This record gives sequence, structure tokens and C-alpha cells, in this order.
Amino acid sequence: MSFSLVSRKQDIERLKNETLDLLTIGGGITGAGVAIQASAMGMNNALIEMQDFAEGTSSRSTKLVHGGIRYLKNFDVEVVSDTVKERAVVQGVAPHIPRPDPMLLPIYDEPGSTFDMFSVKVAMNLYDQLAGVTDPKFTNYTISKEEVLQREPQLNPKGLLGGGVYLDFRNNDARLVIENIKKAHENGGLMVSHIKAQHILHDEKGRVNGVNVKDLLTGEEFDIHAKLVINTTGPWSDFIREMDDAEKVTPQMRPTKGVHLVVDRERLNVPQPTYFDSGKGDGRMIFAIPREDKTYFGTTDTDYKGDFLHPRVEQEDVDYLLSIINAHYPEVNITLDDIEASWAGLRPLISSNGSSDYNGGNSGKITSDSFDEVIDIVNKFENKDASREDVEDVLNNLESTLSENKLNPSAVSRGSSLEVADDGLITLAGGKITDYRKMAAGAIALISNLLKKDFGETFNAIDSKHLQVSGGDIDPNNVDATISFFAKQGIESGLSKKEAEQIANLFGSNAARVFSQIGKIEPAEGLTLAETISLHYSMNEEMTLTPVDYLLRRTNHLLFHHDTIDDIKKGVVDEMARYFDWSDEERDAQAKKLQDTIDEASLSYLK
Repeated sequence: MSFSLVSRKQDIERLKNETLDLLTIGGGITGAGVAIQASAMGMNNALIEMQDFAEGTSSRSTKLVHGGIRYLKNFDVEVVSDTVKERAVVQGVAPHIPRPDPMLLPIYDEPGSTFDMFSVKVAMNLYDQLAGVTDPKFTNYTISKEEVLQREPQLNPKGLLGGGVYLDFRNNDARLVIENIKKAHENGGLMVSHIKAQHILHDEKGRVNGVNVKDLLTGEEFDIHAKLVINTTGPWSDFIREMDDAEKVTPQMRPTKGVHLVVDRERLNVPQPTYFDSGKGDGRMIFAIPREDKTYFGTTDTDYKGDFLHPRVEQEDVDYLLSIINAHYPEVNITLDDIEASWAGLRPLISSNGSSDYNGGNSGKITSDSFDEVIDIVNKFENKDASREDVEDVLNNLESTLSENKLNPSAVSRGSSLEVADDGLITLAGGKITDYRKMAAGAIALISNLLKKDFGETFNAIDSKHLQVSGGDIDPNNVDATISFFAKQGIESGLSKKEAEQIANLFGSNAARVFSQIGKIEPAEGLTLAETISLHYSMNEEMTLTPVDYLLRRTNHLLFHHDTIDDIKKGVVDEMARYFDWSDEERDAQAKKLQDTIDEASLSYLK
């Protein structure tokens, strides 16, 4: 099904002429989660995004579906329980995207360390119980100092006590968004990027009934009318609320900036994802993650008040991360010149929720008596003298000062907020990428009730825990074999094994649609056949409108294939110019925008 510049024009005509059941503002992961569920229920719904889908925040995460084991330092069990259960749901609905990738947690004897060798084992056991991890390939275990250094010889041995290994999942954040968006569009939703909300509209009774918008590709302004409007714009949600003249707005967001840096694996060889204390006594932990012959590390976590459209890496961010990495890997001496790519993103934290992110906040402390209860029940469980329900009962009744021990009344997941203004504007904000499906389900339940109560419309509920995203028609228990099956089609059509597997891993069950173009499309000048068919599929069916859309958010090429970006950038620009019939001026402008993005990612302005 076409999801392209052509379908965009058709969808905009409908936006101008129809009254929707639901209009979603914001095309990141939260909005995408709302849209896929609304479309599956048959709501006449649309989503608008002022940039490319996922461009603002949801392509700028740590790229993990992270279980939040750090919360178990203080036995903030409810947060971890919620998170790991939702992680399993996400892996089920998008099995080609989150992939299991066990995490190493080296333990150091240093002041303020999150775990010691005893507490990390207790925490990991709880983590596995909460997550239902039973496969021997993925259950947790501890290893000695010597074994840690065998795995990662570049790690600092000083003060190293040993390590823990537990199950975590790598993620492709931007692709998770686009696959949800594609499915929503396939099911009848109108999903339109580069449409900017300008003003909230009201009916004669003062109720919200739409939005005045501007098409940023054409400059045209028009009104979109809808029975209900939901604001899912993450860090921008206060800005949307301020477009509502009927409401007095108290800002609720406290965005923080997270920065990640990418170096070649030969400079920093981290064989498996690794997670450790910063060593600076600031309560933060740092990830070092191998990916596609590169290693990236982060994240910072600093309050942000700058340009929301364009957060970028500053020298102090680089200095902070390099000081930590070089302390933990003292032989590598990573410098600014080693950084091949980077990204900076904003976390949509809610100001009243001090612990809504696993890398910041004040979680308080568990009482000594409660700690003893936890240790006792865990020992009984391991000796088969207590059931899992007994463990959960103790964990759910801990005495603590944890700031998130109870859900905020308006929350649908930890650190989130779902509120309806007096005039009807709905705002869903906060949360974590792992929680997106659960947050959306809470919002859809509210929306369904409002549509029934206020407009007499009834929609049958769906089980969104089993609502597959586009490309997700894969058995989640047999992902590798299914991906290999899809890749075989590409190999039989003449692609190399590496090329075919790369396409199958990227597009999941949609790989068959990519491979079906072989024989119909010739390799574009400067591109391989594999790159050409991937690009054409992305332009035809993923609303890819610019080279940056493709090379940064649809493929991650710009981040993790620095070595070859110069080899293909001209081919991508030229083929898109031919496909879209760009003028020479437009082609040159797109080439410049791509080069500027490459230069910024590689931190040329700091070098």
C-alpha cells in the first residue's frame, strides 16, 4: 500500500474536508501508539507531525528497550515490573525490532556504586522473576573479575570485583515509530508529516473541535476538524497546550538532554552491551553498546532550556562522557577526533515526577526491615519454599520513600500523565519508549469513553498487546529463523547473504515487498541494487521525503556506517531527485542539508 508523497496529497485533501473522530498531534512513538490502536478500532483518525516521523525525540534514545534494572537498587519493583512486562509486549508486536542482547554490569568497589556483588545477584534474580526470564540462554548469572576482563580486556581492572549478566534488548527506535505509523495508515488512518499545528480551534460551546495547521512543504494553511484532539508531542506538549487560548496553562514538562557518541569498534572494543556507574558520584549510569562494527556510549542527563527543534551536542557533553569512558577503559584514550557520529535528544520528563527516567531522579531509600524481608523471601523462593506470588506480595508492599511508589492519579504508566483540559484538549505526556503501547491503550480507553458519552459513537475494544506493527508478521519465538527465511528470497534473487540479511532485519516481514522490486528496478548510479530497492521501498511505502529521512531515521546509516556514508550520499540524493523530479536548486538544497547533518553528527563544529 502506498505511503508516499502521492498518498500524502490525497490524505491532506481528506483532512480539509472530513470531520475526524480523533486528531493526534505529534508523530513520535507516543502518537504512533495512539494512531495504530485508533486505526485498528476503525476510528476515523489522523496524525500530524511537524517534522519527519520520530525526528523530534523518538529517534534519539539510547536505542534499547531497557528493563530499568537500576531501579532495583532501591527495590522500586513496580517500575521494573511494569517495564519488563511491557518490553515483552513490544517484542511480541514488533519482533523484528527489539532483539535480545544480554547486558554486562561490571561491579566496582567505589563510593556510591549502584550495586555490589551480593546486591546485583539479588536484583538480577528479582529482575528475571518479574520479566519471566526462564530460557537458560538468557537467565542472569555473575562472573568473576577475571571473567569480566576476559570478555572486555580494555576495562579498568582497578577496583573491579566481578560482574553480572542479565537480559536486555537492543532497539531501533525510529523504525519502531515508522512501523507503527505504517500500520496505522494501512488500517485507514491519515498519517501526515510536515504539518505544523498553529492554533487550537473551538466550537460555539467553547469545546475543542480541531486545529489550524500549516503544510510546511507547500506553505498552505487550513483547518482540521475533529471530535477529539490529543496532544502527544512529548517535550513540545506545553507548547501545544499554550496554543489553546481557552485554557490557563501551567507548564508540566521538564525536558532533559541525553547525548550519545559513536566511535569505531577498533578504537573501543566492547563485545557486549555494558552498563556501569559514571564513577563521578552523580548517581548516573552509562551505557557502552556495540552496534554494526561501532561502539556508542551515553547518556548525559541534564536539564534543557534551549532550542527544542535542534538540541545538539556541546563540548561539555563530550568532556563528561569521554572522561567516564577513558576512566573505565584507560588504555583507549578516546578523543574528540575519534567521534564519528553523535546524537542529542530530549527526554519528555514531567516536572512533578522526579524518578520518571531510569538515569536520573531521586528514588529515595528502602527501609532496613523491608530490605531484610526482600532477602528472606528471595531465599525462600530459590529454595522453593515460597511462590512467585509470595515474592510479588512482599515486593509490592515495601516501605520506602520512593517518589514513584504510587501512580500519579492521571498516569497510565510510570512517569506519564494523561489529562483532559476543561475544554476537552487531551494531553498524553511523559513515560518511556518501552511504555508507549500501554500509554496509548490508556489514552484510547479514555477516547472511546468520550466518543460514546459525548457523540454517541461506539467502537469495539481491541487487544493492543497482540496488534502487530507493519513488518511484524513474525513468530516472536522464532525470529532468527524467520528472518533467515525472508533473507533467502533476496539471496535467490541475486543479492549477497549480507545484503539480504540486512534488508530482512531492517524491514521484517516487509522484506518480501522490498525484494519483489528486483528485476523491475535497475541499480541507481552510485548505489548497489540492494541499496536502490531499499531506498525505493522507503520512498514508496515509508513516507521518506528527504535523504536525511532515509540515511538517518529509516536506516541509521548516518550513525553507524560512517565509513561508507561518503560513498552513497551522492547516489541517494541523485536517485531521490530523479524519483521526485526535483529541480537542480532543490537537489542542491537537499544535498547541503544532508551534508550539514553529517557534519553536525560528526561534531565538525567542535573539532
